[in-house]
Amino acid sequence: MALWRLGRRLLGRRRGDVLRRTVTFGDAGAVRGEGVASVLSVTAILGLWAAFTGSALLPPALHAPAAFAGEGRFTYTAEAPDGTRDEATVTVLVHRPGEAPPPLPDLPPGEGWARDAGAVVQAGRTVLVAAQDNDAITAADGARIVAVNGIPVEPGGARVETGWGRVGLTARGTLSVSPDPGWQMEPIWLPPPEAVAARLVEIAQSGYRNATLWEHLGYSVFRVVSGFLLGALLGVPLGYAMGLSGWFRGWFDPIVEFMRPVPPLALIPLVIIWAGIGEAGKVVLLFLASLWIMAIAARSGVSGVRLAKVHAAYSLGASRAQVLRHVIVPNSLPEILTGARVAMGVCWGTVVAAELVAADKGAGMMIMTASRFQNTDIVILGIVLIGAIGWSIDGLMRAAERALIPWKGRA
Repeated sequence: MALWRLGRRLLGRRRGDVLRRTVTFGDAGAVRGEGVASVLSVTAILGLWAAFTGSALLPPALHAPAAFAGEGRFTYTAEAPDGTRDEATVTVLVHRPGEAPPPLPDLPPGEGWARDAGAVVQAGRTVLVAAQDNDAITAADGARIVAVNGIPVEPGGARVETGWGRVGLTARGTLSVSPDPGWQMEPIWLPPPEAVAARLVEIAQSGYRNATLWEHLGYSVFRVVSGFLLGALLGVPLGYAMGLSGWFRGWFDPIVEFMRPVPPLALIPLVIIWAGIGEAGKVVLLFLASLWIMAIAARSGVSGVRLAKVHAAYSLGASRAQVLRHVIVPNSLPEILTGARVAMGVCWGTVVAAELVAADKGAGMMIMTASRFQNTDIVILGIVLIGAIGWSIDGLMRAAERALIPWKGRA
């Protein structure tokens, strides 16, 4: 709480009277994002990521429970065809991922017809233990396992908790042993933050797939910006025409409303047929991803202009061109820029699929190629870089909103 209050005081000095404004419910112009809350949000996400991956960035006390590793034991009870029973012990050695499997120790045969057995398994995995194969009376002779640690079990039934894992019987009567997986993610599923940072340094220095990191990112940015700008250049005039002319509205509204819910990914085969698999095809796909969003945003902006303002301009002697320039365009810009932010996000989401089509450079190509070889750290890195670039572009667009349309959120 003390850190929170200190942050508010620091922000208050930097932002002047912004924090002292009286915020009325619904007054969008008075709402500003708290910088301290943003820092806490990012820190919390990184902290959870580090905790659930066993990262060295956090002390072990803050880590989520790890998967069991070490030696585990349990006993099973076998029943012979004549009804006699005997017990034996199963020793399970669980090693961590990346470690060499340890050798099983020599197991004494025991005194009864049920013999001790052992198995080696990686942490977080399941192993089948054919314990009866060592017994003097095997499953082929009609023997069966009836209990684990004294708890009755049935083939395919409930599993028995051992304290370090769970043991059950498969439908065929084989012991299935699952050591406690814990809460931490394995690196193949989610690597720790420092592994992703190390991969970033490696790719920044050595490149990836015969191209530097900056070439990959530059190609993606070029494709996204090119497709978005083309969509905006055609979509905004189309939206204005639909908002100002009933004829244009009737002509294009069915087309726009039909194409709006069609996901850009569904257009990939058609785009390949039309524009090929080169750069043109990728830009065309991103152009189609942004076109309909920009058209609808411009149409909504024009339709949302208050009629009283238009009448006031006409009463002051304004011409149609002047009404368009001084009334309709300024009042529709907030909707258009909001649509532009949405369209840019959709384009970034589509660029990964666009770069599936015979691309040898691009952040999306990095992600898809790495996923084929289970290089999860590169996949996470590509996602983070795409998100960071998209966030930076969105920040520039929000800055443009504040500079170009300071009246947004006000009547």
